[in-house]
Amino acid sequence: MRRRPDPVRLRNVVTTLDHYVRREDFSGYDPYDALNSPILKSLPGTYLKILMTQMFVYSPVDLRGLFGVKPGRNPKALGLFLSAYCNLSRAGFLKQDEFDALSTRLVQYLLAGRSKGYSHYCWGFNFPWQDVTRFSEENLPTVVNTAYIGNSFLDLYDVTRNAFYLQIAEHCCDFILNDLNITEMRNGICFSYTPIDHHIVHNANMLGAAFLARVYSYTKEAKLIEFSENSFNYSISEQKEDGSWAYSKNPAAETERMQIDFHQGFILDAICDVIRYGDQADAALHDALQRGADFYKNAQFDENGRSKWRLPRAWPVDIHHQAQGILTFSNLFDLTGNHEYREFAHQIADYTISEMLNPCGYFNHQKWFWFSTTIPYMRWAQAWMMRALATMLEVHERE
Repeated sequence: MRRRPDPVRLRNVVTTLDHYVRREDFSGYDPYDALNSPILKSLPGTYLKILMTQMFVYSPVDLRGLFGVKPGRNPKALGLFLSAYCNLSRAGFLKQDEFDALSTRLVQYLLAGRSKGYSHYCWGFNFPWQDVTRFSEENLPTVVNTAYIGNSFLDLYDVTRNAFYLQIAEHCCDFILNDLNITEMRNGICFSYTPIDHHIVHNANMLGAAFLARVYSYTKEAKLIEFSENSFNYSISEQKEDGSWAYSKNPAAETERMQIDFHQGFILDAICDVIRYGDQADAALHDALQRGADFYKNAQFDENGRSKWRLPRAWPVDIHHQAQGILTFSNLFDLTGNHEYREFAHQIADYTISEMLNPCGYFNHQKWFWFSTTIPYMRWAQAWMMRALATMLEVHERE
């Protein structure tokens, strides 16, 4: 039988997590921050950097002190925290003066940490990163980070009605339309992940498109919805028969990277936003959402709320997957009113709180059969869980 978290328990967990992140002043480590090490950043070639980064990601022992990596404020984490505090403000969880102080501090950090050298507002990561095709310097902006942070400014605008925050979101749209590379595809277009690549990544493309649709809902600027719909048309056309999406595609080689994980939740959240804010809420879009949600729920989670790692691998349980499940099923309930989604979000939250909440007040990184990786990652774990639980709490209070 499915359980629903006690609202008092949920509030206590949010309070405990809030105390932890404020005590750390929103600063911490990230699974992918290995190249903030002065030793590792200077490694020659591509594959040594990738190897060391992956070792940091999967090591149950924190190696950062040994290699000189210092905690930092991740812009994406700051955006997630800002959105979470907007949720908590609307839920009556924060007093007005407390919310004002927190949001002002986070805005200051975000404006100070924006990517330099671009004419528009945009954000990257506070560390350099390496993949098989490119080395990305610290603060190289991405469409994913910019969309999440842009949405946090829209959340803040909704609460405060301060036009400055809407203007920042509009500038984020300018970055997406003018600084990213746009690839013409047979069924639409695809935004690149960063300004220095032409990668076809469906969750990134759809997050950018959904953000354009949300800004359009405020400004009614036709160009925004035109690009949003063209972008969405392409990635929706790439949905598989089982309801899933490939992570990325190489059009030249006609090959796909089938990495099935929390990015499916990103896509479903993007579809929810396009239905809420765009002009494209037709039967085909609702069908894509339904099939995607069925796949996400039935293939990527157990009935007890435990997420699977990357299909077909079931382990480890990763906190980012858990948080995304809470967030996505809460969004699906909020959009559709289907109580099964609400109950499943509660089930995931119950499992996560019971199995992955550390006695020190933060959430652990991963849970294996016999042990847990307890490194307190600020973006990957705390920011996503704060955002997820705050969304659930707001939906609960609104009910």
